Amino acid sequence: MGRIRTLAQNRKARRDFHIEETLEAGIALLGSEVKSVREGRVNLRDSYAQFKGDELWLVGVHISPYSHGSTFNHEPLRERKLLAHRRELARLRGKVAEKGFTLVPLSIYLNERGRIKVELGLARGKQQRDRRRELQERDVRRELERAMKDRR
Repeated sequence: MGRIRTLAQNRKARRDFHIEETLEAGIALLGSEVKSVREGRVNLRDSYAQFKGDELWLVGVHISPYSHGSTFNHEPLRERKLLAHRRELARLRGKVAEKGFTLVPLSIYLNERGRIKVELGLARGKQQRDRRRELQERDVRRELERAMKDRR
């Protein structure tokens, strides 16, 4: 994926989920939403993607109203359609139907052509013990790095 500029990231997603694979999807936005996203006024916390019929929808993404918009600004929490190839959607539907998988937006960014894209992660939820183990491993790595730095 050729990113030019990351506009928003979902840092909690990588902490709370095991990301099995990632994919890029387009997103259908209104004009005022595009301007607001380009300003970086997006929040991906507690958002997810779900299938409705044959389409994939992004739910729970908060895009703040455009600062220079009129009274006809967009609704901040509306559901937005994701754009992907039919085969890709069919493959994802099969994976999501498996127990425990969900689609989580990891980031929103501009690609080389200036289009706004969403990076989705096919994710499986982490148990509390997995999170604790991850924190312990990180602490051990930090201690090792400090010890190595002091030895030099």
